[in-house]
Amino acid sequence: MSEPSCEREGITMSPWRHLRPVPLLVLALLVAACAAGSGGSTPGTASDQASTPATATPVPATVYPLTLTDDAGREVTIEAEPQRIVSLAPSNTEIVCALGACDRLVGVPEYQVGYPDDVAATVADLPIVVSFGPVDREAIVAAEPDLVLAAGNELTSTEDIDALADLGLPVVSLYPESLDEVSGDIELVGEALDAQAEAAEVTAGMAETIAAVEAAVAGEPTPRTFYEVSVFEGTIYTAGEDSFLASLIETAGGDPITGDAASTAIQLEDLVEADPELIVLGDAAYDPTITAETVAARDGWAEMTAVVEGRVVPLPEDILITRPGPRIVEGLEALARVIHPDAFD
Repeated sequence: MSEPSCEREGITMSPWRHLRPVPLLVLALLVAACAAGSGGSTPGTASDQASTPATATPVPATVYPLTLTDDAGREVTIEAEPQRIVSLAPSNTEIVCALGACDRLVGVPEYQVGYPDDVAATVADLPIVVSFGPVDREAIVAAEPDLVLAAGNELTSTEDIDALADLGLPVVSLYPESLDEVSGDIELVGEALDAQAEAAEVTAGMAETIAAVEAAVAGEPTPRTFYEVSVFEGTIYTAGEDSFLASLIETAGGDPITGDAASTAIQLEDLVEADPELIVLGDAAYDPTITAETVAARDGWAEMTAVVEGRVVPLPEDILITRPGPRIVEGLEALARVIHPDAFD
C-alpha cells in the first residue's frame, strides 16, 4: 500500500477520510461523484469565454466585489483582487502557479510530492496549513488570506469550510467531476485572481492536447479498464462513478469500471463480474511491490481477462492523472498510451 495522501484528489487514500461522513463525495477519489456542480461563475464572466485563446479578443478585467459559484454550489464574494492566497490542495496550488500567481501563496498543504520544479521551489518554505487530516484553522487565520482555495467533496471538510467562512474568509471549493470541469475550475480561479487571459491560455493549451488524444484513439475499441487507485486494508479503490478519473479514462479510449460514487470503493465480486480487459496500477507509482505478478497472486484476481492476457500495467504518471490541475492532460496522454499503445506508434 502506498503512503496515504491528502490528495490524489477524488480518491479515497488516507485512513482518516474513511471515517468521515461524506455528503456526496467527489473523490471519488478519483473518482467519485463530486459533490457539487461544475466549477462555475456568474453569467457573463471569464468562464463563459474560457475557450477563447489569449491572442483573440482581449478578456475584460475582473470587477470587484466579485460573486462567483464554486464547485459545491456555494456563492462566494471576493471583495478585492486577492493578494494572499491559501491553498488546501496540491491541485489548487498548481492552478495558482500556472496563472502566474505563485508569489501570492501564503499557505499550502503538506503533501507536496510531484510538483513541477518551479512550483516546488516556490512553496517549499511556505506555512503548512493542512496535513493528513483537518485543516489547521489557526495557521490559516495567521496567514491572513484574502482567498482560500479548498478541496471539495470532503477533501476539505464542510465543517472546516463553514468555520473559515464564518470567520469572514472567502473560501472557494474546487472539485471537478469531469475533464471539462478541470478547465472550468482553472477559468474560475483565473476570474477570481483577475487572471482571465492567463487562464484562457492555459485551458487553450489543454484543449489542444485533449483534441490530439481524442483524434489518436478515435475508432479504436474501448477495453473495459480498471484503474487501481489503491488497495487499503482489503478495500479496493478506483474511479468513482461520474468522476473526473472516469471521464479521463473515457477520453483516453477506455470503458471505465467504476466504484461507489461517494467512497470510490468497489467490491471484489463486482470487479470480477465486470471482468476488466485492462488493469492500470496507479498505486504502483508509490509502491514498487505492486506489480503485474503481485496482482495475479491476489485471491480472486487470476481469472480476470486482463490478468490472463497479461494486460496489467503500472503507471508512473499517477499524480498527473489524479491531480485535477493544468497538467492533467499530460496524464491523459500517458493513460491513452497505456490503453491504446498502437495508436501512438
